[in-house]
Amino acid sequence: MCIVFVSTSHPDYPLILADNRDEFILRPTSRPHWWTHTSPTNGHTTRILSSRDLHRPERGTWLGVTESGQIAVLTNYREVDAAGPSPKGRRSRGGMVTGFLSEPPTEYIGDSVRRLVEEGEGVRGVGGFSMACGKMARRGDGFAIVSNRADTLGDVPIVPTGQGRCWGLTNTTFRNGGTWPKLRDGLTPFDQIVEETSGGAQGEGKGKGKGEAEAELLERLFAHLSRDTLAGHEDRSLAENIQDLKTSIFIRALGGAKQRAEMEEARAQGKGTWPTDDELVAEAPEHEVAVAGERSHEDVGFERGLYGTQRQTVVLVDREGQVVFVERALWDANGHAIPKGEGDVVFRFGVKGWSG
Repeated sequence: MCIVFVSTSHPDYPLILADNRDEFILRPTSRPHWWTHTSPTNGHTTRILSSRDLHRPERGTWLGVTESGQIAVLTNYREVDAAGPSPKGRRSRGGMVTGFLSEPPTEYIGDSVRRLVEEGEGVRGVGGFSMACGKMARRGDGFAIVSNRADTLGDVPIVPTGQGRCWGLTNTTFRNGGTWPKLRDGLTPFDQIVEETSGGAQGEGKGKGKGEAEAELLERLFAHLSRDTLAGHEDRSLAENIQDLKTSIFIRALGGAKQRAEMEEARAQGKGTWPTDDELVAEAPEHEVAVAGERSHEDVGFERGLYGTQRQTVVLVDREGQVVFVERALWDANGHAIPKGEGDVVFRFGVKGWSG
């Protein structure tokens, strides 16, 4: 039950993105790092900053950025038809993020999206998803909202940037997001954070140095991502909680006796660590990852241990194209809780071609 909030209305940060990844806590996942991907379709080589899902062979991601300013974030949802829930997609949702980030950075977003949804298999064979993708630039083209239901560019909404723009995604279609309380009710306090840290006459950011103002903004955004209304639900299964998950931005660790036993088994292995960049490369050469989706037709779902908010990420982009990317891990690889802030990883870089 992931959620992402986006603002393009802050005077000091033309882009603010705050994201919760809700997942089975033990699902193998790397920490964020820079890695290189060569697109099998256009041959373009891209350096991507993201964490990676290590359970599927494609090793995709739910949120990533590039040196040249592309950014994409994805939430999933379950498609339901007359026969009941649809099976998991044979193609990785995370591969959709990698696919967009591998598009040429200088072209119009509509051209990149058209190629993504119309050429080859398009988005066919991918489970339900909504992906917001765009370019971090002084004059951006807005965000395209790609979904597995898009057959042509005409099926893809474009959200323009500018003042007064706060919106979000959760585990439903973009147009249906307002029916979910966690998004509908979460946008108001998110917008309030943006307004109160904007440094205006009524803003709390007025008179503060950039470092102090940035630290306050990050603290408030992570607090917003941690708004929890599921007290007392911890011992209920994921299925029993499914409707209540629509109301809470933060998902505390949930599951029954079986899932708790699986967590204890994992914790008994000691402190969990994440693979290094070199280990990732050694284990999965780039050419193997590129074709993994073609041979990964089996159901590769992961449903072991407790379910909850596993990672939190905030991305800030200032008026000069300087990016702050902060990921907060809440659990180690073996399911031990990490005290708030001790699992933070911070990256800073400048967008190439910001003013171009």
